[in-house]
Amino acid sequence: MANGILHKESDRGVSVEQRREAYFRRGLRVAAIGIILLLGGIFLTLLLDSIPSLRTQGSGFLYRSIWDAVSGKFGALPFLVGTLATSFLALLISLPFSLAISIFLGEYFREGAASSFLKSAVDLLAGIPSVIYGFWGLFVLVPLVRALELRLGVPPFGVGILTASLVLSIMIIPYSASLAREVIQMVPSDLKEAGLSLGATRFEVIRKIVLPYARSGIMAGTLMALGRAIGETMAVTMVIGNSNFIPRSLFSPANTMASVIANEFAEASDKVHLASLVEIGLLLFVVTTIINLVGRHIIRKTCVEI
Repeated sequence: MANGILHKESDRGVSVEQRREAYFRRGLRVAAIGIILLLGGIFLTLLLDSIPSLRTQGSGFLYRSIWDAVSGKFGALPFLVGTLATSFLALLISLPFSLAISIFLGEYFREGAASSFLKSAVDLLAGIPSVIYGFWGLFVLVPLVRALELRLGVPPFGVGILTASLVLSIMIIPYSASLAREVIQMVPSDLKEAGLSLGATRFEVIRKIVLPYARSGIMAGTLMALGRAIGETMAVTMVIGNSNFIPRSLFSPANTMASVIANEFAEASDKVHLASLVEIGLLLFVVTTIINLVGRHIIRKTCVEI
């Protein structure tokens, strides 16, 4: 009799746990479906609002380099070039610094006052509003870049691709450095101790054991930083020069897809002009999605190789 009661209570406990597990799975499924619907809604909204531009501009919108609101001719090529140039240049500039910070905090100074201070400083960089970066770039970086341009004998604009890339590189360092630091700290100590016991130096252990083991996480942080750079608006708008032409050099003023939307959206009264700006937003959405998909494929392939 007692055994039967205990058996019923255990069955009841199992069924309750199973019910909770089922509710939990349903909640996760609803959240996942909600994210997909949200992305689909954003894409559909941008697509519908850009229909007037799609009808009038056609496929030439992607490769045309003219942006003239008076004549009603719009092309997104200068902004696409400006976006990719500033984002990838900023990524190249920031990578050595973010990797050095992640190795420093993940291997050499995991704990202590210096580690805590540097971690707080890196986190603070991520929390500073972008308009502050823009003001700093406008009053500090622009004069420095202008002095460099005078030395090189190029037109001393001060603003341009290089200045925007420098500001972006500082802004994206925390994103790649923080994730890379966490992954480096997860490298098993047994692997590192085995390398040291075989006579490897600390540098060789980092180069041949730590970095290959944490490669996928470092690439994921780099991808996150690139996505942050592509979508940045205010800081870039203040220091890029806002020129609707294809940049000829690193010192040329330019525009990104985000900055042209910020500059002209409030003043766009014509229906086609407004739809063209929305289509640039759609193009930015598609470019960001493609880069994320390609990056995830590279990360997955890297994990398989490891």
